[in-house]
Amino acid sequence: MSGTHSPSADGRAHALADSLAPQTFQGRLTLAFVAVVAVTLGLVGMLVVNRLGAYFDQQQSDDLQTRAAGVARYVIDVAESTQTIRRGNPVISVDGVLDPVVALELSKDSQERFIAERLAQADVQYRLGTMLDSTFIPASGGAFSISDQAGAQEAQQREPVSSKVVVLENRSVLEPYAVEVILSNPFTYRAAAIANVTGLLAIIGLIALAVAVVVAAALTRRIATPVRRLTEASRDLGEGDLARRVPAEVIEDGPVELSELGIQFNAMAERLQESVEIIRRDRDRSREFLADVSHELRTPIAALRTFNELLTEGAADDPSARTEFLETSRTQLERLDWLAQNLLELSKLDSGLVLLDLRPEDLRSSVEQAVEQSAATARRRGVALTVRRPDSPIPLRHDPVRIGQVVTNLVGNAIKFTPRGGSVTVDVRGEPGGGASITVADTGIGIEAAELPRIFDRFFRGSRASEARGSGSGLGLAIVRGIVEMHGGTVAVESRPGAGATFRVVLPANARPPARATPGSVAETSSSPAQNLNPEPAP
Repeated sequence: MSGTHSPSADGRAHALADSLAPQTFQGRLTLAFVAVVAVTLGLVGMLVVNRLGAYFDQQQSDDLQTRAAGVARYVIDVAESTQTIRRGNPVISVDGVLDPVVALELSKDSQERFIAERLAQADVQYRLGTMLDSTFIPASGGAFSISDQAGAQEAQQREPVSSKVVVLENRSVLEPYAVEVILSNPFTYRAAAIANVTGLLAIIGLIALAVAVVVAAALTRRIATPVRRLTEASRDLGEGDLARRVPAEVIEDGPVELSELGIQFNAMAERLQESVEIIRRDRDRSREFLADVSHELRTPIAALRTFNELLTEGAADDPSARTEFLETSRTQLERLDWLAQNLLELSKLDSGLVLLDLRPEDLRSSVEQAVEQSAATARRRGVALTVRRPDSPIPLRHDPVRIGQVVTNLVGNAIKFTPRGGSVTVDVRGEPGGGASITVADTGIGIEAAELPRIFDRFFRGSRASEARGSGSGLGLAIVRGIVEMHGGTVAVESRPGAGATFRVVLPANARPPARATPGSVAETSSSPAQNLNPEPAP
């Protein structure tokens, strides 16, 4: 049906419009800016031309009125001159007839040309007559009509307008009379002036548009460049380039909003890179952790398998061998149980599933209870174990069970690596500012300087571990560091081979739970505090 548009036609129209429109943000923004400037200039130009035309119309009307008045005065002057020459008759007689001499003078070709071409520069219609109560009464034979035959001068154009009726009365004679003048179709410069102004406005508009294009391109480039750089950085970041950032000069030169966006993007990219690096490190640590766990589990499992095979092959018939195998198997099972407990503890610490029970209690009590649990082991191995503490309480917000676990592991390691006749000293004291420190020093075999940075790593036992009574598994100090860091504290070690080792734990005055241990986390499910405080069993 006619009058309707098919969907295909509309689609082609939209496709054509899209193909003609700029595809880039900078191009579209520039086009929009230039379009706004163009529309503004067009509206201003139309308003100026309109007002200018009205102004010229008014000027033309006033000029015609002035010319008409001039023509009236000239006609009066001609009439008076003629009468002066004749010395007698009035210009218009009593019966309302124009004097023939005056009429003849005004009808001369020279007079008409002067009036039309010089004075009026338009077609002229004038009448002579008398005034009666402000009403013009034309005289007989007093109407004249003159056409301007001179033609237009350069830049002039005839305008189809007429002046208002101008009536000029001459009262200086005995018989007053008046002249009525109307000018029409004048030659003016109005059209040329409007055309010149319009052309000038067009030139100014084109120059303004050119300047607008340049300014818009510069402004939109300043806006679009940060957006483009953000897009490029986002694309590179999405493709895996985590080190990609928005350049600082782009951020500084752009608008405030885009600069803030660039800063936030860089901050986001920085956090993303840190998160990915943490994930990668955790992945590598998990791989190492699994390798170490498999290695640690292989030894007791292999021993149990060997004992089982020997017992199956006939060793069970020998009571002494059977007793030895069973006792050794029990030790290996205890080692497996201890290893499983410590691995579970480390897993909880890493994942944030442990909730600290922070209480403002006397730190001396927590340390002394932990040391008492290791006193029997120290006596059995011939190691002197002493505690130094101040007489006044050390009130500190901490988890007594976890801090006891820290002291137990440090003291257990110190006893294990101290030969018979040596000593282990535990010193607890308050620190300036309200914190506290726990120092565990021994006179044992010491630690190599190259191994100190790795002493808190999981499953790291050091090259001198075989000199101790038990090699252990290297998990105790990792647990110590995890618990101390959860309290917001630090742990450090000083040691020299053959001169013992000194571990120093510093706890803050007001410990805060770590951010990852949120209220929604799962609390620990140890069967009892004592279970987690047991030192590593000797093999």
